Parts: sequence; C-alpha cells; structure tokens
Amino acid sequence: MTSEPTGFLYPFIDADERDSSALVADLTASAKAQIAQSRALRTATLERCSDVVTQAGEEMAKCFRERGRLFAFGNGGSATDAEGMVALFCHPPSGRGLPALSLVEDRAVLTALANDIGFDVVFSRQVIAHGRAGDIAVGFSTSGDSRNVLRALEEASRRGLLTIGLAGYEGGGMAASEAVAHCLVVHSDSVHRIQEAQDALVLRLWSIVQEAVAQPEWL
Repeated sequence: MTSEPTGFLYPFIDADERDSSALVADLTASAKAQIAQSRALRTATLERCSDVVTQAGEEMAKCFRERGRLFAFGNGGSATDAEGMVALFCHPPSGRGLPALSLVEDRAVLTALANDIGFDVVFSRQVIAHGRAGDIAVGFSTSGDSRNVLRALEEASRRGLLTIGLAGYEGGGMAASEAVAHCLVVHSDSVHRIQEAQDALVLRLWSIVQEAVAQPEWL
C-alpha cells in the first residue's frame, strides 16, 4: 500500500497500523507538543518584540486618527493572514471598526496585474492606486523575501505610508529594508509556527490601537 500524502506531517502513522489506541495516543501527544511549541513561540515573540509592537501600534493609532486606512497583503497563507487582519480591524469582536482593505481580495485586479505586467507588482500597483500619505501598509511574508511584498512596502514608504512588515526565520530582505519602518520577526523555521505567532502580533497591534481609539479625544 502506498503511503498517505500527509505522511510527512505525521511520520508515526503507519498504513498498516492495527492498534488504534496507540495511534490515538501518538496523535494526542503530537498535537499537545505542537500546541506547546506554538504557545512558547508566541509568548517569546511578543516579549522580544514588545517595544517595536508598542511603537508600531501607537503610530498606527495616530494614522487612524488622521483618517488613514490600513492596507494588508501577502501570498498564500500570508494572504489569508492579511485578510484576517483586515477583518479584525474592520469588524472587531469589540471596540471600534477601522478602515482597512485587503490587497489580495480582488481577484480581477490581481489576475489583470499578474497577466499584463507581472506578479511582482500585484500589490505595489494597488498601493499606488489606493494609498496616500498617512495610510498604513502591512506586508506579511514568512520568509521576509517575497518580492511583491517588498516592492509594495517600498512603494508605500516612498508615498509616505507607515510601513510594517511581519516576517519569519531571520527576517530576510524585509528586516534589512530601509523601507520598512517596523519589522516584526518571528524567529522560527516552521511556517506553521511563524504564522501562528504573526497572528498573535497582529492581535497585539489591534489591542494597542483599540486602547488608543477608546480615549476621550476620539469620541
């Protein structure tokens, strides 16, 4: 019997496994270990990035106060994280909804730009179309090297937007870019753990912004 395509995720699962109780025990132990790893990385990342996150969140709040908008973008799983950030800011579970736009949501625009010009510009051209000084550009890239994300952040910086990057590993080109005002790096080589920790960073940014917009001068 050929191995299952998910075998790389759970190498202890054998196609001829007959002891279901042992298999369930292995699965449970694996899930607990991954949850513990994720929790530890999120905690460590939030602690290490505390000052940068606080500064970025406070600057985001100032942009929103001046009627700025948030633009978020990324590729693959990072695209869904960008959309999740936009949903959180636009339609929060509590607090005030704030203007935000996902640059990955319009399939017509994405495919037109990719087909007519090139995939490297699918986000930067949208920044040109929608962005203005005082807005916020947030780019997601687990490697920190996604060219279209970097180009969009560079374009945003040239146009006076506040630029924030979320990366994994050692930060890649995003961490080295002068166009990124605040780079939040999750030090891990696991894409899954990186994205989970990035979600925690986004939630912290949102919390800081919500604390600011709840102040009397916003009312």
